[in-house]
Amino acid sequence: MPSGYPALLVALVAVPLAAGALLALAGRRADRLAAPVSVVLAAVVLALAGAAAVLRPALDAPLVAGIRAGLAVDGLSATLVLTVGGVLLGVLLVAAGEPGLRTGRFAGLMLLFAGAMLVTVTATTLAVLLMAWEVMGATSWALIAYHRRDAAAVRAAHTAFLTTRTADLGLYLAAGAAVAGGIGSLGLAELPGTRGAWLHVVTAGVVVAALGKSAQLPFSFWLSGAMRGPSPVSALLHSATMVAAGAYLLLRLAPLLDAAGWAAPTVAWVGAATALVLGLVAVAQTDLKQLLAASTCAQIGYMVLAAGAGGTAAGTVQLVAHAATKSLLFLAAGAWLVGLGTRQLDGLRGAARRFPLVGVTFSVGALSLAGIAPLSLWVTKDAVLAAALDRSPALYGVGLAAAAVAAVYSAKALWFVWQPAAPHAVRPEQEPSGRVAAVARPPLAVLALLAAGLGLLPLLGTGVLAPAPAPDAWELALSAVLALAAAVLTWRLADRLPAPAVLAGWLGIERAAHALVVRPTLALASALARFDDQVLDRAVDGAARTTVRAARALDRRGEHPLDAGVAGIAAGARALGRWARRPQTGQLHQYYAQASVGFAVLAALAVVMIAVR
Repeated sequence: MPSGYPALLVALVAVPLAAGALLALAGRRADRLAAPVSVVLAAVVLALAGAAAVLRPALDAPLVAGIRAGLAVDGLSATLVLTVGGVLLGVLLVAAGEPGLRTGRFAGLMLLFAGAMLVTVTATTLAVLLMAWEVMGATSWALIAYHRRDAAAVRAAHTAFLTTRTADLGLYLAAGAAVAGGIGSLGLAELPGTRGAWLHVVTAGVVVAALGKSAQLPFSFWLSGAMRGPSPVSALLHSATMVAAGAYLLLRLAPLLDAAGWAAPTVAWVGAATALVLGLVAVAQTDLKQLLAASTCAQIGYMVLAAGAGGTAAGTVQLVAHAATKSLLFLAAGAWLVGLGTRQLDGLRGAARRFPLVGVTFSVGALSLAGIAPLSLWVTKDAVLAAALDRSPALYGVGLAAAAVAAVYSAKALWFVWQPAAPHAVRPEQEPSGRVAAVARPPLAVLALLAAGLGLLPLLGTGVLAPAPAPDAWELALSAVLALAAAVLTWRLADRLPAPAVLAGWLGIERAAHALVVRPTLALASALARFDDQVLDRAVDGAARTTVRAARALDRRGEHPLDAGVAGIAAGARALGRWARRPQTGQLHQYYAQASVGFAVLAALAVVMIAVR
């Protein structure tokens, strides 16, 4: 593989990884400088990402026998490294305004995660991707459970980690199947050439891992609990990077999906179903972060749909525009949580009026999320829908319905934050500060501009940014009118929208997982433990007791005769020794006499033998 500017690529991933590890390990000693140092480092990472996007560096080296370690920035990954760098900087700036997050542990974990994400999006071999994938999972668990004394946050972190780790096993399956199928280098570009049935095993493993990481059906439920983490964590991990990593992997490996035949339509339908169903889940939420989390699953569904429908460019611009939009919304929700002490929609009435800058920027993000023209997600979603229409009118219909639902949940959130404050008080979830930190305002403004303008990329872009097929004018007009109509209708009915329990509870998938997987597994483990205690342990203890009793019986009945026999042999040997020592006098004439007697005996024996013959 040709390589250029390898030092730039090494610096891009090494700076956040090394600095993050140092800050995390330094502990409280680094707390005082953690916030400003992490912001400076994030700015450096963004600068390096910009240089990498222009220069397109590549690096390839042997890892182990036959397997390569490759990193490269190409048209697809260039947009992702810029996205990761930009969102990281904005999130760390906002986090610097929250006293509880100005710690070395928080800044270090965020930088470590960003470094792992940068390796993920630049990896060209499955071996490197796997290593970065694991670091992402571990750091995401630590960040969700950042408030370690919050038992609910810790449980949510465990749920997220175990769910995604279960799906991640698909990547290990894919790696083994790729080697068995003749792809010894584990190069991502070579995976579609896997021989025989191993191709389908590789594809299935990749699809399961990607759907799990991106919180698509049926894995969506873990993202609900992950909202227990700090809002800046949600803005980075659960909108722009980690949940997008699975969609990115599917976009990167779209040729593999096509090569397997069954995978592309399956992935497309899973994405479309998630976009629609999780959109309905978002409509039913009364917690702003839960609404944003469900909408994240739904919007990631469009990227997954694009990967299955062959719209790699459309999925990429959807990913970038959604990252800016959803990061903005999560950071605004976090600002209100700090300022007002609640994230309940009923408790956020009047929040946009009380904090106008946050309200205006949140409105830009929500309108973009709704697909209102001419904001970002209006164009990017239509680019995805154009690819879907090229594959199947039914896919297009489901995606268009999901776009209308997106306008409903976005307008619902807007309605609550712009309504006059409710006359009844809502008990705050934490002590409100009554203000929004000044350092949080510039990132919100910049992200609002990006959320509004990134939709021009599909219209202006070339290469990876030019969707094919491009949406027709009638498609753009239809979706714009549909989104506007749904938003206007929702504005009139926002406080009367139905919220079925099954939707408010995220379809009950987590309960179903507990019923179908967790409880049977724990029951089996308990049964095996009882079998171990009552059967195996008793058998081992019984064998030990039998051995001890046999040893004692032998000691009583067999030890004395054996000792007597050994003592008799020893006594005989001593007697023979005494008899053998008697001739040993040290006198030469006695030795001659003994020799003479011996020779005489031998001569006599010889005569007798001759006579016998």
